[in-house]
Amino acid sequence: MVTVDLHTHSRFFHGFSGRPTAFDPLGVRLLMAFAKWHDLDAVAVTNHDYYSQFDIDTGDVTVVPGIEISTTDGHVLVIGPNPPARTTAGTLTPEEAIDIAHDRGCAAIVAHPFRNSSVRKLDLPFDAYEVNGKRSVAIEHLQQLANSNGLPLVGGSDAHYPFEVGRAYTEIEVDEITPESVVDAVQDGRVEYQLNESLSTRLIGRLYKLIHQYKGHTSG
Repeated sequence: MVTVDLHTHSRFFHGFSGRPTAFDPLGVRLLMAFAKWHDLDAVAVTNHDYYSQFDIDTGDVTVVPGIEISTTDGHVLVIGPNPPARTTAGTLTPEEAIDIAHDRGCAAIVAHPFRNSSVRKLDLPFDAYEVNGKRSVAIEHLQQLANSNGLPLVGGSDAHYPFEVGRAYTEIEVDEITPESVVDAVQDGRVEYQLNESLSTRLIGRLYKLIHQYKGHTSG
């Protein structure tokens, strides 16, 4: 088994266009440092509507390529060897995001299914649903959703701040960590989500619940 955080970001802030910035390499270095501290084997960097390669030394932690596509109905994680470099927020349908993912040898995962999203209601060939590290919905609802559609649950922290890495992560049954092996394991269901239930993590989770309520987001 290896441990992978399947949902992270390389910048601390929202509200900017989906494009690489000079800050991103530093953000990735910080992500990797905290991932190593939490004994994670790999991290998927899934920035909003853009993917870029980072030519930096990440030490013992493997970086898995990815992108978080802002579709017309919510967010979809595309993770694997060849995610698209750029997408335009709010233009692709979930079905188009899935087609892009599978055409590029990637997995298509519904991010935070119950938070400001209706993607979970669509009968489409997703590969998994996410247990999000900022979750405030009961895990029973996520499990029921996954069971009703015959799909696995995976874990991702949704970290924008590096200290959030590993709040939720995925145990994956592979012999070697590669983008291709991660995709195969997700699509074969050889995955199991895990949650970090430390006191600090629970306190942060309560804070995010208040933030999402303030923003008028549904939870999840």
